[in-house]
Amino acid sequence: MAVSYFLGKLLRIFERKKVPAIKFPDGQVKKYKNGTKPSDILEEIGGRLKKQSVAARVNGRLIDLSGILDQDGEIQFIDINSPEGLDIYWHSSAHIMAHAIKKIFPNAKFAFGPPVEQGFYYDVDVERSLTPEDLVKIEEVMQEIITKDEPFVREELSVEEALVLFKDLNETYKVEQIERLGEPPSIYREGSFVDLCRGPHLPSTGYVKYFKLLSIAGAYWLGDEKNPMLQRVYGISFPKKSQLDEYIQRIEEAKKRDHRKLGRELDLYSINDDIGPGLVLWHPKGAYIRHKIEEHWRNEHLKSGYEFVTTPHIARKELWNKSGHLDFFTENMFSEMDVDEQPYLVKPMNCPFHLQIYKTSTKSYRDLPIRWAELGTVYRYERSGVLHGLMRVRGFTQDDAHIFCRQDQLDDEVSRVIGFCLNMLKSFGFEDVDIYLSTRPENYVGTIENWDRATEALKLGLEKASLNYQVDPGEGVFYGPKIDIKIKDVLGRSWQCSTIQVDFNEPERFDITYVGQDGDKHRPIMLHRALMGSLERFFGVLIEHYAGAFPLWLAPVQVHVMPITDKQRDFALTIHQELIRSDIRSYIDDRSEKVGFKIRDAETKKTPYMLIIGQKEVENNMVSVRKHREGDKGSVQLTDFIEQLKKEIAEKV
Repeated sequence: MAVSYFLGKLLRIFERKKVPAIKFPDGQVKKYKNGTKPSDILEEIGGRLKKQSVAARVNGRLIDLSGILDQDGEIQFIDINSPEGLDIYWHSSAHIMAHAIKKIFPNAKFAFGPPVEQGFYYDVDVERSLTPEDLVKIEEVMQEIITKDEPFVREELSVEEALVLFKDLNETYKVEQIERLGEPPSIYREGSFVDLCRGPHLPSTGYVKYFKLLSIAGAYWLGDEKNPMLQRVYGISFPKKSQLDEYIQRIEEAKKRDHRKLGRELDLYSINDDIGPGLVLWHPKGAYIRHKIEEHWRNEHLKSGYEFVTTPHIARKELWNKSGHLDFFTENMFSEMDVDEQPYLVKPMNCPFHLQIYKTSTKSYRDLPIRWAELGTVYRYERSGVLHGLMRVRGFTQDDAHIFCRQDQLDDEVSRVIGFCLNMLKSFGFEDVDIYLSTRPENYVGTIENWDRATEALKLGLEKASLNYQVDPGEGVFYGPKIDIKIKDVLGRSWQCSTIQVDFNEPERFDITYVGQDGDKHRPIMLHRALMGSLERFFGVLIEHYAGAFPLWLAPVQVHVMPITDKQRDFALTIHQELIRSDIRSYIDDRSEKVGFKIRDAETKKTPYMLIIGQKEVENNMVSVRKHREGDKGSVQLTDFIEQLKKEIAEKV
């Protein structure tokens, strides 16, 4: 034992003294003396690469530029403007912000401070509520820290050393985090500030050039309502001022487009505390738009060979035990209720019902593929702190579908679903998408052969459609690989929307089969598929994408008819009735108000078209057309106007 111990020690010493051979992305290999850092290599290379790099990836692992290269490996430098580079930039900015808060509030305690999709935040426990004035002061101190250009210095500690350090600093949340993880952590020092963090970070605080603190929100520690409420401070930072200015402009535009604000102003929906948070009341105009969305959805599904099913809102608890939801989804399910002394649960998903429908009769290989779709309302318990208008609710409708097919049909079905999905999104004005293929995770059900076959089918479908996609290794759900499609709105924001998933779990749990050509029973492949995802969230995205000015085919009121005086009222009423008969959604504004007031009101309500009826229009049997945000379009015959509208509606412009 002693001999092997000393041999191991000698081997480790030898490894440390070994000259590392570093391979670059262009294939070149170069040896460096032991102790060389990525920053040393950048100094040697110089130029734009040195100026733009903020970290390095060595053998697939991100490290600081000050990290030691002590073994052979491949190196790639991380550009400051790449997604990973911006993550590091924002993560370091969060540390600088925390340092500034600590300087102003010495008794402040810190929880988590990660980068997010756009910017960063830090959850902090301070003695009083922070104000917008506090954000200004924090920004001033951040600038002082940045000007000092202090380096970020990484240290590796044992669990015991880290606990002693953060207990001495009275950082109770960090102590709890260390105890929860139970692994030797790393810390970063920056000036007088020390933080628990895995990194990597920018080389120094001076790398952060332009920043802005945006808002303050509440957040429970670990997202649990039973834990203390912390204050979450959000911020953004960029290497260039133009990037910050553009972002701030987008933020201002996003505020104008906030679906909660527009939903109230346009009288589309409401959420009432007397009913319950996260439960949506659809008002007539919102319900009509939703009706048009659902009508289009149903028509397109019928054209694509789907059949509709409808299922209950509740089921016996045993069904959710059989499906596995009680094993992995319990915390998102509402409490059980007692019905005839039997426990029931409201449904968080529709799939178990579709599987039970499948089992009501014997299926032949000739019956497959089966495509069943449902606009099924489901209920999931979301913590009150994360509820957000229509984007995060407790009761929502999934545009759900399940496809049961044979192995030899899988490639075609995946291709069909991908094409169907993109066409559906395009009809609502979403053509710019990000696509992700998630592969087998560490814990999975089913055989590797089935996983490989399913993953290859998803990949083949994307490649046949000539779609660019990113692979997320190991990010598939435990029951199968999946494709996720994120739509981009007019402000360039991404929203998780469509998903296509292969499921090896539930067909096994529910023992669904079909009789093959050989007369034996076989297990079908099951695809889960949602095009819009949650109708509520999709509706919220539509509001913000169009700033409430819906395309003509979706607008709850398509035309405002406005007589200038009472003398034109009868003619205006005739126009209004003709529009209604032509299946155009018309509203007549015959109030005793000036026409300018009526126009401004219609513009505020974002009505696509206005017809102004004066004496000249009556005499010439014409209508004067105004378009939302575009103004006067001249006078036309009513029949021509109706034909124009019908064409625009049919083409879903």
